Amino acid sequence: MISSPAATTRVHLADGRALHGANVRRLMVRLNMTLADVVAATGLDERTVRSILRGTTRPHARTLHKLAEGLGVDADELFRDPREGAAAFDRRSNPAVAQAIDAHPQLFARWTRAEFEELYSRVAVGGELTEEGALAAAAAMNRRRELLRQVAVILETQEREHLQEFIAMLYRRVTTVEE
Repeated sequence: MISSPAATTRVHLADGRALHGANVRRLMVRLNMTLADVVAATGLDERTVRSILRGTTRPHARTLHKLAEGLGVDADELFRDPREGAAAFDRRSNPAVAQAIDAHPQLFARWTRAEFEELYSRVAVGGELTEEGALAAAAAMNRRRELLRQVAVILETQEREHLQEFIAMLYRRVTTVEE
């Protein structure tokens, strides 16, 4: 089952590693290479390269070697999740978030990796968050999480129709353009 658009560009190999088509595309952009350039540089068939980009094939080791060699990178580079680079940049550029997490661990209880990444990716006016800004953002995220938990509970009761009607009314109010 495909759970997200990113899942469609990733294929898991027999050894458990995931080849990311998006990562190959990122390398192509970085190197200013077209599909035809990659085919010429690697000696691979165009259909093979396309299927790697789409994540619909499990390429052989020699195919991966040719691809890496043609792109001028180490084969391990093909397996790096492209989202990890962005997350690492966000962590480096927002050191106050780490300070807030260390100083107030109770505020971050039961947080998922995605929630931490969202917090690190936030910026304030003028750049990185301050510790106060990180705490305010975390508190807002916790309030939102609790509200969503409460909505999920209500949707499992006989009150769901009232909640659905109320949400529909509020949605119309905020999305209707006044003329």
